[in-house]
Amino acid sequence: MTEAYGAAGLEVPAGAAAAGVWARWRPVHRPFGPRQQFTAGRRAASAALAAAGAADRIVPRDPGGRPRFPRGFAGSISHTDHLAVAVVVPGAAAVGVDIESAVISPRATAFVLSGQERLKLLPSAGKYTPRELFAAKEAAFKALSGTGSLGDFLFWRIELRPADGALTASYRGVPVTVWINSDEDLSLALAISPG
Repeated sequence: MTEAYGAAGLEVPAGAAAAGVWARWRPVHRPFGPRQQFTAGRRAASAALAAAGAADRIVPRDPGGRPRFPRGFAGSISHTDHLAVAVVVPGAAAVGVDIESAVISPRATAFVLSGQERLKLLPSAGKYTPRELFAAKEAAFKALSGTGSLGDFLFWRIELRPADGALTASYRGVPVTVWINSDEDLSLALAISPG
């Protein structure tokens, strides 16, 4: 169902794979700008939709700028300067994916994560890096805002807590599960709001 990327085999986390996830990766071509990133993301989305069995494989932007996947095929796109990924989960209410290659500074970490999240999730008490938790909040934001029921909110307002090898992300009491996979250069987070 998924396609691994890179020498380390970065792929959709094992716990998420059971949810019927179809993921595809595409490189971003030179000069690595916004147009090339957009194109790579849409190619990845088309490939993920094809793998999931969708007849419609075009992903236009909705009026707010978000990708609009075909009915019945919840999806999400993310990219870095050099790589794009798209994830499709047939039948899900909403999906969020984020890939991060940036180093998240201590200042950004303190801003994005609450004191409790820093205390419980970062080493030494927890097992997650700042980059992984940043990606988790971004993916959860996409999944939670994709349902359209929570209105506008800021991604750092999402609360994260550990849950059986994954994370639970919630905003206003609405939870989604977030799975994370990383190698030394890239972190992938995937959140799914079931249908």
